Amino acid sequence: MIDYKEIDFRLKMLEKLPSLKSNNSIVKALENSGFTRRDFMKWAAAMTAFLALPASFTPMVARAAELADRLPVIWLHMAECTGCSESLLRTDTPTIDSLIFDYISLEYHETVMAAAGWQAEENLENAIIKHKNKYILMVEGGIPSGDTEYFLTIGPKGKSGFEIAKEASENALAIFAIGTCSSFGGIQAARPNPSNAKALSKVTNKTVINIPGCPPSEKNIVGNVLHYLLFGELPSLDVYNRPKWAYGLRIHDLCERRGHFDAGEFVHSFGDEGAKNGYCLYRVGCKGPYTFNNCSRERFNQHTSWPIQAGHGCIGCSEPDFWDTMGPFEEPMASRKFDTVFGLGADSISDKIGIGVLTLTGVAIAAHAIISSTQKDKE
Repeated sequence: MIDYKEIDFRLKMLEKLPSLKSNNSIVKALENSGFTRRDFMKWAAAMTAFLALPASFTPMVARAAELADRLPVIWLHMAECTGCSESLLRTDTPTIDSLIFDYISLEYHETVMAAAGWQAEENLENAIIKHKNKYILMVEGGIPSGDTEYFLTIGPKGKSGFEIAKEASENALAIFAIGTCSSFGGIQAARPNPSNAKALSKVTNKTVINIPGCPPSEKNIVGNVLHYLLFGELPSLDVYNRPKWAYGLRIHDLCERRGHFDAGEFVHSFGDEGAKNGYCLYRVGCKGPYTFNNCSRERFNQHTSWPIQAGHGCIGCSEPDFWDTMGPFEEPMASRKFDTVFGLGADSISDKIGIGVLTLTGVAIAAHAIISSTQKDKE
């Protein structure tokens, strides 16, 4: 049961801490970007529902967002493309999510900071010392390790990415792996994996919260920060350490094309009549039935669209080892072995569901007709 008094007490304690960005406030930042207080509260209400919290939590979520500058964050870049950062930073119309992230006390982030070389290295070391055991660590990218850990050598001192990630993890209050590369190794860990890249969780013995996706949505990133501000603890996780509030359902469960799947209506080749009519993309390789994420609800590009809406199937980017297990991306997986969190083996199940549902529907209709006819005869 949620203890409102305990959360209220925690937020009051955060309010007593000094702001790490005293020259600004989230209220002012929102006003400068054209958002009203009403817009902010509507966002807080949506985020409350997104985090699967009661509606009565909306004022507390708003308070937590306003206190985000009390939480120092260190963001590391390992072996990656910076796409996860870009999903937050490169937006032509900033959302409240991205503004909240901008407002967080970002103590170190190589993409946005001005420092370079020895100054950047010094900034990171000072941030770790200054906020030891008090900062949130966010890591983007896979970690080259083992005998090949020097594949990623950073800074004048020649430290490896492995060494930096390990040191930062040891002194962090909470750790988040941002994106599939950091969560599961990503394309860097795909066969033959010459750099022996690994997930961040393989570098530290501490619990790592995985926020996979290529890239993950900004709400999945910001939502975890808000959850930690509210509760001071990690969210409920699935078997792959993904927050259940964001990764508890499959793409397939909330897909806008799900009705066509159930009806056995499939796209057989890109550009055919089925594609024009918005039919299910399973037969052209959609991995939605195997992929746990909230893309179908959250969407991208200011929440306007997502790959399946645009006409291409899900490629399963938030699943472990998807580069090796989900390909080819435009072919179905019915003939291949594939294990999911449900423990399923050879997947011929999804391929038959449409026909199965239609069969059951036919049986139900026939049964209803027989019962109705019998009742009529009795009358």
